[in-house]
Amino acid sequence: MNDYISKPQTLDELIRSLHILFDGDKVDVDEVKAVMYAYKSNPDEWMRFAKFDNYRYTRNLVNEGNGKFNLMILCWGEGHGSSIHDHMDSHCFVKILQGHMKETLYNWPTKSNHKQQMSKKAELLYDSGQVTYINDSMGLHQVENLSHSESAVTLHLYSPPFDQCCCFDQRSGHRYPVKLTFYSKFGERTPFTTEEIAENN
Repeated sequence: MNDYISKPQTLDELIRSLHILFDGDKVDVDEVKAVMYAYKSNPDEWMRFAKFDNYRYTRNLVNEGNGKFNLMILCWGEGHGSSIHDHMDSHCFVKILQGHMKETLYNWPTKSNHKQQMSKKAELLYDSGQVTYINDSMGLHQVENLSHSESAVTLHLYSPPFDQCCCFDQRSGHRYPVKLTFYSKFGERTPFTTEEIAENN
C-alpha cells in the first residue's frame, strides 16, 4: 500500500483511499483502521458536514462509497448518547474527530437471560484521534459523549451500508427495529420527517 493510500493528508484523500480499499470483495479491518488513524482531523475540512441538534445526536452522510460503504459524521451535543444497538452484520469503524467518547460493550441477550438486565463486557474511553472497530460477532455497543460542557464529533464508516438496525433495552434485553435516517447529506440538511423522532445509531 503506497503512502497516498496509507497516509491520507486530507479528508478528500481519505475518501479516495477508502474507495480503493473497498474496491474488492474483502475488507482488511486492520488496513482500514490504519488509514483512518493516519488521517489527522482538520475541522476546516469536515465542519461543513457537522450539523448539530439541541436534543439528540445527528448522522450526517459524507460519502456513499459506491454502494460499498457509508462514511458519515456524527455530532454529539453535551451528554448525548446512542441506544444499545447492533450493526446488521456490517463492519463499523469509528474515529474520534473532536472531544472524548465512551463506548460500552454488551453481550448479546440470549433466551436464557431474556427479560433480564443486559450484561456488560467492557467500558472504553476514547480521545480525539483514536479509532475503534466493532462488528456483531464482538457484541453490541452504546456510544456516549459524557461531557456536559463540550460537544464531540466522530467519523463513522459502515460496510456494507444499512438503513435499519436493532436497539436493545438495557433492563430487559428486549430488541426493537429502528429505521435510520440522515440529518444531512453532503453538507445539506435533509427534509424533516416523522422518522426522525426515532433513535439513530
